[in-house]
Parts: sequence; C-alpha cells; structure tokens
Amino acid sequence: MCPVERWESITCSWHLSSSPRSGKWKYQMVREQYATATEGTHIQRPENQCVYKIGIYGWRKRCLYLFVLLLLIILLVNLALTIWILKVMWFSPTGMGHLRVTKDGLCLEGESEFLFPLYAKEIHSRVDSSLLLQSTQNVTVNARNSAGEVTGRLKVGPKMVEVQSQQFQINSMDGKPLFTVDEKEVVVGTEKLRVTGPEGALFEHSVETPLVRADPFQDLRLESPTRSLSMDAPKGVHIKAHAGKIEALSQMDIVLQSGDGMVVLDAETVCLPKLVQGTRGSPGSSQELYEICVCPDGKLYLSVAGMGTTCHENSHVCL
Repeated sequence: MCPVERWESITCSWHLSSSPRSGKWKYQMVREQYATATEGTHIQRPENQCVYKIGIYGWRKRCLYLFVLLLLIILLVNLALTIWILKVMWFSPTGMGHLRVTKDGLCLEGESEFLFPLYAKEIHSRVDSSLLLQSTQNVTVNARNSAGEVTGRLKVGPKMVEVQSQQFQINSMDGKPLFTVDEKEVVVGTEKLRVTGPEGALFEHSVETPLVRADPFQDLRLESPTRSLSMDAPKGVHIKAHAGKIEALSQMDIVLQSGDGMVVLDAETVCLPKLVQGTRGSPGSSQELYEICVCPDGKLYLSVAGMGTTCHENSHVCL
C-alpha cells in the first residue's frame, strides 16, 4: 500500500512585537508553512506560536458603542424637529398653511405680509371678497419691459397718488374710454362733466366743449379776472337764460360786432338808462319825448324830440 501524503497547514498570523532596546514596534509575520508527511509520520509543531483574534475590545469597543448611540439620538432629534416644523408650518400635499398650490397658480387666503418686492403676472381676490393692498409708507406697482426698464408706475403715498406712464386711461364696464390723459391733451369721454366746487373750475388755457350749463336754479358765470374772455364757434354762439336774466359786466368796453350780418336787439323794451342826453328845446316846450341820435363814430345820445329832427342841434355831444 502506497503511503498517503497529507498537507497540513500551519496557522500564520500577524503579531506585534517590540524591542526593549530600540523602543520601536514592528510587525512580524509568521510564514505559512506546509509539510508533507506520510501516514504514521510525526511532525513536531512549534509550541510558542501566538494566535491573535480579530476585533475591537476594551475601551475602544465602549467608545464605538457610545458614538453609535449618540448618532442615533441625533437622528431621533432631527426627525422630531422635522415633524414639528411640518406641523407648525401646516405643510400638506397641496401647499403650506394658507398658501395652496393649484393648477392656476398660488392661492393665498387671509392677510399676508411681504417684506420684499413681489413679482407676479396677475393678482386677484376671491369672488366674494375685495382685494386690499396696504402699507405703512406707500404702495408702488411697476410694469417693466423685457430689458427690465420701468414702463409704467402707480404709486399710492400718504399724501399723493402718482401715475407715471405714457398714457393714463379710465374705461367703463363696456370698454368705453371715460377719461384719457397724455402729454398733448385730456379727453373726457362722458356725456357730462360736472364741477361741484364752490369756486368752479379754473382753466389756464382754452377749453373746447359744445355746451356749458349750470345746475337747475343755479347761476352760470364765466369770468376772467385779469385777462380777456373769448367765446368762438364756427356756427354761432348761443347764450340762453330760460328762467332768469343775462348780465354782461366789463370795466371797459363791451363790443358787439358782426362781420357779414347785423346785431339784432329783439325785445319789447330796450333800456339805455345812462345814455347821454342833449339840451332841451325852447322853455315853453312841455314835450317829454326824445329821439336817439348817432354820432359818426357810432356813439348814441338822446335829443329832445321836436316837429323835426333835433340831432344836429345837439351834435356837440359827438365832439
């Protein structure tokens, strides 16, 4: 019977040794040895072979467990804080608190305070409530172009409302312009413009309108304190007082002039109370009749009527 060979492995390991003289630590490796022997052969193994176990023991193991426990506590605290923040801020799948995310945009309910500028394409309130913009200083709404330049501005301050734009327009519900302002003109699109102030309206330049009318039972007064007042119309100027009188007062002259027509005084009585009066006729004359005479320059005067005209007798009034 042939002898059977057997491989036998001798344990090898890394072990740490020190030298008392050098004071340095060094690693030594026990080489793995293999021996062949036939059956019945006795192999002597080394007796002082050291075998070290792999792992962490002692104070290192306790520190590792303590570190893992600390990480677990921090993880639990972070999880609790996250749940608390989600609960306090009212986070939900549709939004946060009163702020909800919808398919049309953001829906914010209740009162909100913005500490920095708000950029939005459209802001509107609910159907059953109004939209209120409030600030302790002012409320400013800006419109910008693609380059970031301000093209329109609406500023509501404590003392003034300021609009900065190329054109300012107010429309009615059906889109009809009611009030339009630009650099050249101001257009009022309503059928009637009513001024209720006690001093009326003050215009520094001309006003174009088809009708100027006072309220019922109120006086209409057109006045120019330091300059002239002119009323022009291509087809005529009509002045009517249905329930009162028309009075024209001037510090100097009042001129009634017609280029191609005539001046008509159509009334039952025409009164000229301060017309210049000529001298009387003979002392024996008891007539109280007068005739109106006209000077070459258009001046009118009264002369005592006689059998014939007496204007030439009192023509010295024209001098």
